[in-house]
Amino acid sequence: MSTVTMAAVAAHFGRDVERTLTKLSGIVQQARERGVDLLVLPDATIGGYLGDLRHPGGTGVDLPPAIALDGPEVAAVVSLAGGMTVCFGLTERAVVDGEEVRFNTAACVSGDGLLGVHRKVHLPLGEAEAYRPGDSFRAFDTPVGRIGMLIDFDKTFPEAARTLALDGAEVVTCLSAWPASVTDRSDRIRNDRQAHLFDLYDCARAAENQVYLVSSNQTGVLGGLRFLGQAKVVDPAGEIVAKTWAKGGLAVAGADVSTAVARARRSLDHIHQRVEHAYRLTTTSA
Repeated sequence: MSTVTMAAVAAHFGRDVERTLTKLSGIVQQARERGVDLLVLPDATIGGYLGDLRHPGGTGVDLPPAIALDGPEVAAVVSLAGGMTVCFGLTERAVVDGEEVRFNTAACVSGDGLLGVHRKVHLPLGEAEAYRPGDSFRAFDTPVGRIGMLIDFDKTFPEAARTLALDGAEVVTCLSAWPASVTDRSDRIRNDRQAHLFDLYDCARAAENQVYLVSSNQTGVLGGLRFLGQAKVVDPAGEIVAKTWAKGGLAVAGADVSTAVARARRSLDHIHQRVEHAYRLTTTSA
């Protein structure tokens, strides 16, 4: 595939799974009508996000339902996807060492089935009370090329996206349920500290790795959290080429991804011109 049409979704998804699957049918159809090849939905698409980052489940909003990757909900998205590659978030129910656990998970599917899975590694504030962290970042092959996935707070850490780029990803998707600041509230989203950081990290991760970054996000309110939207597609120079701002919608952009990435790296190649021996990769004890 030469030109890939990428779309990042800004939308609200709550606890009602059946309602979500109905809503997804409309979103996928809208994307299909616009010729989208890669559709990136927010974190916690199925079942919604936490209602409180400090005390999950403690604000009268139950924890999200836990869903198995081989269950009917994921199978329903596979059926909707058809020839499209679709990334979406869920609370995963899994068994590790005989214990049932929950992960904040991104799944990537097409009509052929499950293509890739990422379990969120970096858990901020009280998320660790609700989820077990993942332990790796890996790229994988899809009908639209080799991609990698991050989940919201993961993009705060340059090493995460860099690992995916080193593993051959030319597109990094970041699925978010990223709220406005809960400690320094602003009456206007554009003045919100977290809104600024959300955009800054998207652009920095794309530019420093010279890849496309497709960034989705939740909108609306759940519990005590107000989500920012601001879904976007960022090119390998760190330029935003499509954005939804705070409202729901699709940010759509097309590109010959491999050609654009190769062009960005033609003179200044951030991946192959690294000087690894000069970097301190771990902290030292005090």
